[in-house]
Amino acid sequence: MSFWRVLLAIIFPPLSVIGRGCGSILIVFILTCLGWVPGVIAALIILNNRND
Repeated sequence: MSFWRVLLAIIFPPLSVIGRGCGSILIVFILTCLGWVPGVIAALIILNNRND
C-alpha cells in the first residue's frame, strides 16, 4: 500500500481501488454512498489485501 493510495482512499475511496477490478469499485462506491466511513474502511481493506 503506497502513501498516495491511502491518501486517495481517505479522500475518495472508489478511485483508490480502480486497479482492483469492477467488483471492488462497485462495492466501495455503494458503501461510500451509504456513508463515507464504511467506504474508506472497505477501500483500505481491499488495498491491504496482498492477493494481486
